Amino acid sequence: MEHTLSRRSFLSASAALAAASSPLFAAGKKPVLGLELYSVRNELAKDLPGTLKAVAKMGYEGVEFFGPYADWKLDYAKEVRKMLDDLNLKALSAHTGAKYFTPEELARVAELNLAIGSKYIVMSSAGRVTSLDGWKEVGAKLTAADAQLKKLKLRTGFHNHATEFTPLEGKRPIEVLAATTPKSVVLQLDVGTCLQAGSDPIEWTKANPGRIVSIHLKDWKNAPGHEGYRILLGEGYGKFKELIQTAGKSGGLEYVLVEQEGHELPALEASEKCLQNLKKILG
Repeated sequence: MEHTLSRRSFLSASAALAAASSPLFAAGKKPVLGLELYSVRNELAKDLPGTLKAVAKMGYEGVEFFGPYADWKLDYAKEVRKMLDDLNLKALSAHTGAKYFTPEELARVAELNLAIGSKYIVMSSAGRVTSLDGWKEVGAKLTAADAQLKKLKLRTGFHNHATEFTPLEGKRPIEVLAATTPKSVVLQLDVGTCLQAGSDPIEWTKANPGRIVSIHLKDWKNAPGHEGYRILLGEGYGKFKELIQTAGKSGGLEYVLVEQEGHELPALEASEKCLQNLKKILG
């Protein structure tokens, strides 16, 4: 049987082909590839300069600091900034405990972030919250932090765990946070914990355009013989590229962070292999 292709069909097929071969983002922009330094926490505690040097050598473009940084002295933060500059690494953001989200403590922590070059102060966890009213209070705290940090040209955000995607009183807490905070508050997406809770990271990203500025690329595999997160990036969730494309097209995504919580390989080696796998995934 002879098949003919109408002009409309031809144009549609051509558009689909162009989309398939286009850059990762519609505008040709790719996210900065960073490492959540919690992945190499033991090495970092023993030798921060050496660990940062090793991370840069792997090919990472930036890093996210966590916990202990919030108690640094300002002079030390400035020393760390020089190390980062010498290695051509960017301080992308900093995971910060909820206890630092008071006006006084946040002002001090903001000074540290400005010193190292970080633009995002991300609440790493809200602690134990047992009701939706409690989550509304967390939203209010983030909103107040957002207003305070805007004056310094900094932004705040929240990093989810499985808890925020697990229904409470008939609703997921992450939905409460999204609804009770301004759009300038970043919803930093942890892929692994989102999957662990049974939610779809892509659906969540589509529902919150412009707010998924950063993504923790922590993999998850729920199968016999596997311990959840104890896999390398790319060995579990099969839609990382689609997720990153979705967040990129929303106009919000700026950087992605590899996070490896534990593996049979040494932490530095596992982090390097995860980056290699990520580059293959992105193509």
